[in-house]
Amino acid sequence: MLKFKKRKLLKLKLKWGLLPAVICAIAAGIVCGLFFPPWLTRVFITVNGLFGNFLGFIIPLLIVGLVAPGIAELGRSAGKMLLITTILAYGFTLAAGFFSYGVADLTYPWIITAADRITSFGQAVALKPYFTIAMPPLMDVMTALVLAFTLGLGMAVINGSRLKGAMQDFRDIIDHVIVAVIIPLLPLYIFGIFLNMTVGGQVATVLGVFAKIIVLIFAITAVMLVLQFTLAGLVAHKNPFSMLKTMMVSYMTALGTQSSAATIPVNLKQVEKLGVQKEIAGFVVPLCATIHLSGSTMKIVACSMAIFLMLGRPLNFTQYAGFIFMLGITMVAAPGVPGGAIMAALGILQSMLGFGETELGLMIALYIAMDSFGTACNVTGDGAIAVLVNKIYARHPVIPAPMPPQETTGNPQGVHIG
Repeated sequence: MLKFKKRKLLKLKLKWGLLPAVICAIAAGIVCGLFFPPWLTRVFITVNGLFGNFLGFIIPLLIVGLVAPGIAELGRSAGKMLLITTILAYGFTLAAGFFSYGVADLTYPWIITAADRITSFGQAVALKPYFTIAMPPLMDVMTALVLAFTLGLGMAVINGSRLKGAMQDFRDIIDHVIVAVIIPLLPLYIFGIFLNMTVGGQVATVLGVFAKIIVLIFAITAVMLVLQFTLAGLVAHKNPFSMLKTMMVSYMTALGTQSSAATIPVNLKQVEKLGVQKEIAGFVVPLCATIHLSGSTMKIVACSMAIFLMLGRPLNFTQYAGFIFMLGITMVAAPGVPGGAIMAALGILQSMLGFGETELGLMIALYIAMDSFGTACNVTGDGAIAVLVNKIYARHPVIPAPMPPQETTGNPQGVHIG
């Protein structure tokens, strides 16, 4: 009972405490940057350097520990419905990513002007850490991705229990590292980033761009939901706006809980109100809580493009197309990790877009600031996928529903947040 209470307290702390902590860290970093002496600023630069090195070390392990079991577990359920649902979820995720890219490509030249350009985040002053400790990763990010895909697909094919059990234990270890080390230190890390940017005179520019991006992303997630339900309405011959009105209960619940797991019971009820068979809803909703991440993809793409333009780097569609395709796969790792989508994306942000530790820290801060919007878009869009699957399988036998995502000792959060 005591262990259960501790887990519940940790879960509440992560759910309700992380966003306020990040906001307070940003504010404190700005205020302290106005009067901290250089020697004290260097203390936090040193801490950030150590944390950044540890983040670089853990990213390949995070990819292997989360992606491989996530892919393997998709092989637990067999049948055409799993294939169709997975294709639809991945298709929706890809469409959201490319839609986000297109909107950002059109609007960012107006939003992010030459005055917003920054040569390098946090490097405007010559303050160096007191010391550094090298933490070279065991493998590079692409090697980790290839290894994760190979192990995950292999475990799904052979259905081997020994390796799968070992990988699940490894995932629990990675979950513990994220929950016990990375998440608690994130506010301190973000404080150091904004402290350094304030000392360097960059913070006003960054916050100005952040405010514009948050408004834009809220708008495009709303438009994406309209497009998703318009497609579902055309296929199922239903009124898309009537369906969206029904799903607003799920949307508001996700905004409040910031958790797709906590929204599953409500989402099941609302999806059934759309006319989806109970058995199909029971299969699609829990599965899509794991693999459908349209809102998360839109946030990551839009935020990364903003940082790209602020650094004065040219946008390359081919580069971003590969990034979006890879993002839709790697975010299978998102379930079970607080802020899981951005954690799973760190590796390819680093390897495919060339982000350094400060850019990754800004991505985490900006992502968490919009956590609710992405989760609400993910959860509500699950209803459109369920309607499409129901139309395809309305006259066919329904396979048993999968088990909802389970909590483990190393994963107190349940399913992906945001």
